[in-house]
Amino acid sequence: MASILITGAADGLGQLSAQALAEQGHQVVLHARNAERGRYAQQHIPRAEHVITGDLSDIDDIKHVASEANVLGRFDAVIHNAGVYQVSPKGMVHVNTLAPYLLTCLIHKPKRLIYLSSDMHLQGRANLENLTKDVSRVSYSDSNMKFDNQNR
Repeated sequence: MASILITGAADGLGQLSAQALAEQGHQVVLHARNAERGRYAQQHIPRAEHVITGDLSDIDDIKHVASEANVLGRFDAVIHNAGVYQVSPKGMVHVNTLAPYLLTCLIHKPKRLIYLSSDMHLQGRANLENLTKDVSRVSYSDSNMKFDNQNR
C-alpha cells in the first residue's frame, strides 16, 4: 500500500480523502493547521499513521511541516489539499499558492503530487507582479492557480 501525506486533512475534501485512503489500507499522514484541529482529524480518521501540525499561512510553519514530513520518509503521494478563502489576500496567497510550492520544494520528492483546487481557478488571472508588489489585488480564484514543479 502507498504512503500518502494530505494537507488540510482536518475537514472537507482532505478529511474525506484521508478517510477513504486509510480504509483502503494506505498509510495516511494527516496535516492540520494546529494541535486542536490535529486531534479532531485523528478522531475522525483513527487509522491515520501520524498527524503533522503547522499553519500554512506562516513560512516558518511551512518549513516545520516539510521537516516533519521528511522525518517520516519519502511519500508515494502528497495531496496538496489545504486551502482558504475567507482570509486576507496575503493569507490566501500563502496557504493556496506559496505553501504547496514550498512544501513541494522542501520535502523528499514523492512519486506523485496531487493538487486539489476549486474550479474557481478558471476565473483566476495569475499576475506575479501582484504577488510581489500588491498582494491586496489577489482574489481567491487567482490564489488557486497551482504551479507544476516536476523539474525541480
